[in-house]
Order: sequence, then C-alpha cells, then structure tokens
Amino acid sequence: MEWDIRLVTNLLRNREVKLLLIVFAIVIILATGLGAVFLTVQATAAIFVTSIVLITCTLIFTNWRYQEIEKLSSYLRQISNGDYTLDIRDNYEGELSILKSNIYKVTLMLSEQSSLLSEDKVKLTNAISDISHQLKTPLTSMMVMAELLSNPHLDEVKRAEFTRNITTQLERMEWLVSSLLKLSKLDAGTIPFKKDKVFVREVIQKAVDPVLVPMDIKEQSLEITGEAATAFVGDVNWTAEAIINILKNCIEHTDEGGTIDISFSENALFTEITITDNGKGISKQDLPYIFKRFYKGKNAGEDSIGIGLALAYSIVTSQHGDIEVKSEIGKGTQFLIKFYKQVI
Repeated sequence: MEWDIRLVTNLLRNREVKLLLIVFAIVIILATGLGAVFLTVQATAAIFVTSIVLITCTLIFTNWRYQEIEKLSSYLRQISNGDYTLDIRDNYEGELSILKSNIYKVTLMLSEQSSLLSEDKVKLTNAISDISHQLKTPLTSMMVMAELLSNPHLDEVKRAEFTRNITTQLERMEWLVSSLLKLSKLDAGTIPFKKDKVFVREVIQKAVDPVLVPMDIKEQSLEITGEAATAFVGDVNWTAEAIINILKNCIEHTDEGGTIDISFSENALFTEITITDNGKGISKQDLPYIFKRFYKGKNAGEDSIGIGLALAYSIVTSQHGDIEVKSEIGKGTQFLIKFYKQVI
C-alpha cells in the first residue's frame, strides 16, 4: 500500500499523468454510472474493479517508462561531463531500445571527436614548441649581430658581413613562416585545390625555374624525360610547390657536378613523376621519418629546417596522391609521386 501511494505521488508530479488520471476518473464515473443504470450491481462492481486494475497497470507501466527515461537523462548528464564509457544498448525491441541505440551511436561519435580534439591539441602544442625552437636560433643570432652593428668603431668589412648574415636569417625566417602557414592551411583543409587537367611537363617547368640558379652554382645537370601529353587532374601551382621542395632537397644532398633526373609517365591507374639524384642518399633509419615535420636526418645540412618534404607530402596527399621514397647511402635518392585517376 505504501509503495502504491509513493508510486502515485511520484507520478502526480508530471502534468501529463495528472491529465491522464482525470480522463480515467471521468471514464470510470461514466462507466460505473451507466452500469448502475443498465446493469446489475455485480456487473457494475466488476466494471469498477476492472477499471481500477487497468489504471493501476497503466500507472505501473508509466512509472517504469519514466524510470528508464530518467536513466537516459542521467546517462546524458554523464556524457556532458565527458564520460563516454557507459554502454546502454540492449537487445529488446521498441522505441526506448531504438532511442538507447541512437544515443549510444552519438556517444561514440562524440568520443571520437573528443579524441581527435585531444590529438589536435597535442599537435598544436608540439608545433608551437617546434616553431619556437626553429625561430629562437636565428633571432638570437640577429640580436647579437644587431648589437655588434651598433658599435660605431666596427670594421666596414665586418659590418657588411653582419648585415648580409642578418638578411640571410630574415629570408630564412620568412620562408619558415610562409611554409608553416601553408601547412596550417593544409591541416585545416581550407585550401581549395583546383581540379584542372595539368600537363606534367608544364608543372615540372614551373618547378624547375626557381632552382636553376642553385643548380648552376653547384654545376649540377638536370635531365627531364617524358611524353608531352602526360597529364593528371590537380592544381598546377600547389603541385609545383611540392616538386620545388623535393628538388631543393635533391640539390642540397647532391654534390657539385651531380645529376638530377626527372621522368614522368601515365597509365590507366595513375600518373607518375619520378625525381632521382645521385647524391649522398638517406639512411634506412631516417627513411620512415623524412616526411615528418622538423625531422632532420643524419645527412641534413646545418641550415636544414626539416619542413620542405613535409610540405610536399601534405600537398600531394591532399590531392589524393602519394609519395614514395627509395634511397641508398652513397648512391642517391629517388622520389616517386603518384596522382591516381578517379574511377567512375
């Protein structure tokens, strides 16, 4: 009896249950009244008792549903507090089970998004740390040279040397900041890559022009082979940017008088661009990490920052392409770029 009273009390807190009980009371009064007029006393009593039993069953069932909804509310509160570990799915049929299943799916999605956000925060923290480290050295160097330049008795030869070094460091910082900005845009997916038909010879020529001077300084030769009709669907400017960074890497690690070969071909599956040098090569230990940002291999130069190949990799993969590298110490390095054709 006490349980029944507590059950009714809890349910009466809900406005819709109050309305339901009022409707039930009206139905009972009408049914009992009609029974008293047209039926026997026993039949009227049976109608009344049956009505009370049905109302009681309805209230019990309604209370159970409210308890299940309260569990779901509690589960949602835990989700809002960042707890994604509970599993509320069951093997029953019905709208509550469907609701539980859908809430669980949303929970999994939120959990995945939370993990991705955590990973992004770690990447951002690491990136800021790497950028700070990369900028600290040239800034310190320029501060020292600027202080020396303030000396009115400084030799003119030294003054010219320090000024030239500061200019070099500023150019290096400008390139670093520009590259990092490009990488951040690539990571955020905010760069709208064009999907034009690009002839490979055109994009290679666009990439080769800026590196002809450093190649000439090191007396390196360049050979380009491939059919003029070879093409792929992509962005000519961004692809040229990727190839420029790869060529710079080849030039840096190839001795004076060395050779850099660029070849390209096309088949039914993909268009391939191969860039090969006969330079120092990359050790097996470094090969898995050369496309990682700020990674500097054993053969990297003192001025190397370790961002050019990472930028090239991001550009190519953002256009549904792929880069593979093969190398052997003392024999050179080969970069294979593939742009896959869209299968309809």
